[in-house]
Amino acid sequence: MKDTFSRIKEKIMGPLDDELEELPEEDQYLEINPSDTSESKAKIIVKPFIINEFQDIKPALDGLREGYTIALVNIKPLKDKDIVELKRAVNKLKKTCDAIEGDIAGFGEDWIVATPSFAQVHRSEIDVKTAIGEETKDF
Repeated sequence: MKDTFSRIKEKIMGPLDDELEELPEEDQYLEINPSDTSESKAKIIVKPFIINEFQDIKPALDGLREGYTIALVNIKPLKDKDIVELKRAVNKLKKTCDAIEGDIAGFGEDWIVATPSFAQVHRSEIDVKTAIGEETKDF
């Protein structure tokens, strides 16, 4: 009777632990070749960029397009130099973020953060309404 239940249990749940212990030691482990894993592409990089001229935005855009870089962009040098070029650079950054379904936000007066699609910039409702100049009302 015990053997009958053991056979039924074995068919439903797979081999018993006793059978696993009988396997040679080399069959119990799975070898993974370290060169098969692409660790460099799996890591997320938070990288600072300084924009002195419009052309300096290209490395930030390339990093975002690759999909593994969160760009922290310092726009102060370009803001002090040429506001028209700054607007062009920020618009280019916005369009790239829209194209890759990423997110972009400014923090402080001199920094912009741009993220790929897997990341999102947190915006609290109070901060957003304060930045826009609206009053919070209870409805």
